[in-house]
Amino acid sequence: MRIDIITCLPQLLDSFFAASILKRAQDKQLVEVQVHDLREYAINKHKQVDDYAFGGGAGMVLMIEPIAKCINLLKQQRTYDEVIYVTPDGELFGQKTANVLSLKQNLIILCGHYKGVDERVREHFVTREISIGDYVLSGGELAAAVIADSVIRLIPGVLSDETSALTDSFQDDLLAPPVYTRPADYQGWKVPEVLLSGHKANIEKWRYEQSLERTRQRRPDLLAE
Repeated sequence: MRIDIITCLPQLLDSFFAASILKRAQDKQLVEVQVHDLREYAINKHKQVDDYAFGGGAGMVLMIEPIAKCINLLKQQRTYDEVIYVTPDGELFGQKTANVLSLKQNLIILCGHYKGVDERVREHFVTREISIGDYVLSGGELAAAVIADSVIRLIPGVLSDETSALTDSFQDDLLAPPVYTRPADYQGWKVPEVLLSGHKANIEKWRYEQSLERTRQRRPDLLAE
């Protein structure tokens, strides 16, 4: 998989992909992440990528020309499955969407900033609009990182145990069950006996029941869906 992220603040993403699971995934050549500085495609020597909105109003808008130049150049090099724009008014991102995107080969993620992008970018370049929640961030960089992280960890070979991702919360519309590790008894706080029994069927049954109960208590909306 290859993920190209377009942003006017690439430094916000530098460290995110340089450590832990995401770094190992790139080192193993399971995914390639390229961050593109939108200012390199600016229309003038001042590296301008934004301008005032027609009709007035507060805030600046990312211009269509730099974005179009960057996307068109990338499309000359490969075919992209999706051009994603991260925006508060996009579809709400969830595990099902992450699963779908993890099966793609090439993705572009466009980060908005200021008051967003020229609407013509959305009309003519973007194929999918995604929101990570009903709130507004200073820019789309954090949202792009969240999407990339949740997608990359699903690629076979990224996690040392490939079944780990399949047992995460939301994979089966349930929250994950409680987990424990050593010691089995800490100041009288004990691990449930079933987890120490070695009886796989009973353990799986317990985990499912715990997932169901936790979902019922904390996210009953998932059960309704």
